[in-house]
This record gives sequence, structure tokens and C-alpha cells, in this order.
Amino acid sequence: MKKTQIVVPCYNESKRIKAEAFLGALEKDPNLSFLFVNDGSTDDTFNVLQSLKEKNTHQIEILNLEKNSGKAEAVRRGMLKSLEGSFDNIGYWDADLATPVSAIEVFCSLLDSRDAEIVMGSRVRLLGRNIQRKAARHYLGRLFATCASLLLNINIYDTQCGAKIFRASDSLKKVFQKPFKVKWTFDVEMFARFPMVTGKTLAEISSRWIECPLDEWFDVQGSNIKPKHFIKGGGEFLTLCLYLRTPARKIYEKYLLDS
Repeated sequence: MKKTQIVVPCYNESKRIKAEAFLGALEKDPNLSFLFVNDGSTDDTFNVLQSLKEKNTHQIEILNLEKNSGKAEAVRRGMLKSLEGSFDNIGYWDADLATPVSAIEVFCSLLDSRDAEIVMGSRVRLLGRNIQRKAARHYLGRLFATCASLLLNINIYDTQCGAKIFRASDSLKKVFQKPFKVKWTFDVEMFARFPMVTGKTLAEISSRWIECPLDEWFDVQGSNIKPKHFIKGGGEFLTLCLYLRTPARKIYEKYLLDS
């Protein structure tokens, strides 16, 4: 059976971590494990994670970052640590479980059955699916996703969903090797790095990427995302345009590929 590790970035999540859900997923699948990244939390998150680990020491790891670095860096550090292990699939998942842990099994099945490199959640409002998202966040998200799709020049519906699983590879390690230039929109930058580290076109690479419409997704109360972050996201999008669509791309590629 293939082994999967999911990186879970945590910043001040002590009151939102659903211990029973995480432990239940591990009990159901002995080949699944979680790496919780405590991103310099100032609340009781680290102690909550330690308590969780004590209940399953074999399938739970903790990476403790002393200073808050932001989700992008927490995910990056966690992914690199996971890539040091003997896992077949590696992903990252939002700590609040806006995407239920039950989707992990679905994603891993798609990786195998479709010979995919990436499976990512997509929050699509369809009949028969329960996607509960605030209207403002939904429409701002659609605007950003459309811009991201144009920037990357691929048809992608939802770049920002915090549920993604990858097939472990040397290319994946190269994608996460260097810190991201943006924080809130790092997923877009991550996708753009794949052609740079593989020498293939994004169209070729993305042919093995799958967006999986989620059965359930909930806007969890207490989210760290605030309205000001959408403004920051707009500024970061301009930064990505600079690095991906101007002569500065060569400088960025050198930064990414230099060892």
C-alpha cells in the first residue's frame, strides 16, 4: 500500500483543531500520517498538537517553527520535511478541515487511477454538493481564480483551495526548495514553478493535474483570512505578473534553479 503524509500548517488553531477527525482518519488508514507545522503560534496550539501526537505517535509528527512565517513558508518547510521521508504521496490540508479529511482517500485514488501528479480540491457549487462559502469570498475568489488562470495560461477553476496532494518526486522537491516570493497566493507561484524545474511546458505538465470538485466544503468560523488579505492578494498578483510575464522571469528562474 502506498504511504501518504499530509502537511497541516497551524497558526493559532488551538480552538479549531478537530482532534477526533484527524485521529479517526489515521485509525481508518494505517498508511496515512499527518505532519503538523506549528507556525509560531501565540496561543495553545503547540500544546494541543503535542496532546494529539501522544494519542498516535506513529502517524503524527510535529514541526515547530519558533517565529510566525506565514502559511506559504509553513507549507514549504513541511513539504520539504515530508519529502525527506519514504512517502509516495505528499500533500497539504487546511487545519480547520474546511475540506473534510474523507477527501484524502478520494484524492489518493485519483492519483493512482488517473496516473496524475497532482490532485487539488475545487470548490464548485453544483447540485448535490454542499459548498458553504460566504458570497463575498466566493465572488472575490472567482475573480482571482480567473486572473490566475490567465496568468498561468491554463484552465484552472480554483487555485486557492487548501487541499492538495502530490505524487512525491525530485521535481516536487525542486518546486518547494526556495522560499516563495508571495505569501497569500503562493499556490499560483507554486504551479508556475513546475515548468521551470522540469523544462517542460505548463500545458504538458498540467495534463496530469486533476481538479476534484469537493462534495463538501465549509467556511469555518474564526478563519485567519481577513478582507485586507484580498487586497494583499491583489498586490501579490502584480508581483507574480512581474516575475512570470516580464524579463524579470529570467532572474526568477536563476533564483529558483541555483543550488
